[in-house]
This record gives sequence, C-alpha cells and structure tokens, in this order.
Amino acid sequence: MKYLLSIYGNDEVWASIPKEEFQRIVAATDAHNKEMAEAGELLFACGVGPLEDIRRVSVAAEGDVVVTDGPYLETKEYLGSFYIVDVPTIERAQQLAAGMPSATFTQVEVWPIHHGGSIDDL
Repeated sequence: MKYLLSIYGNDEVWASIPKEEFQRIVAATDAHNKEMAEAGELLFACGVGPLEDIRRVSVAAEGDVVVTDGPYLETKEYLGSFYIVDVPTIERAQQLAAGMPSATFTQVEVWPIHHGGSIDDL
C-alpha cells in the first residue's frame, strides 16, 4: 500500500532553529531517507518551493482561467515537503513518519493513497 507522508512547515519554527541544529536535522533527514530507499520503501520525496512562488489556478464558470498568488493560509503552517512510500501496513507508514527528524518539531501526516499509478500505466 502506498502512503503520502506530508510535513508541514512554519516560518517562525524554522527561523527559531539554530543553524547547527538545522544542519543536524538535514543530515539526519538524509540518513532516514537513505534507510527508507535502501529498504525499498521510499518511492519519492521532495520539498516544495517557497510560499511566494505558489499559485492557485481555477477556471471560472465562463471558462476564464484565474491565477492568483497563493496559498491563502488561515494558519502559519504550510506544506513543506512530502514523501511517497510503499509499505505493507499503515503502522509501518506511521513508524517511518515517526522516524523523520522533523517529527520532533512538527507533525507528519500519513495519508493512504487509494488511486494512482505511473505514467507508464496510461
């Protein structure tokens, strides 16, 4: 079963982490990613761009495309990075999420992926 593990960021939290600690977190994250990849559990991982580069796209009833700056957040948290893992149980996905160094200062959400495939499946 595939799961989306999403990590949310908060600029105030990120800014409060001392540089040496942040470097330790990055190194620990790289090590955790390597462990998941070597176990064949990590399919994909990436961080997303800065908030000022995000756009929201919608199509109005008349067919006009509307592009606005976004996201319009009601909280200080935003999607910072995400992983796609393939593991046998949600409990294993939860273990991987708990092993992420960033789980010590933010929450990691675990979402089952019920539909999907690769471009090769089309």
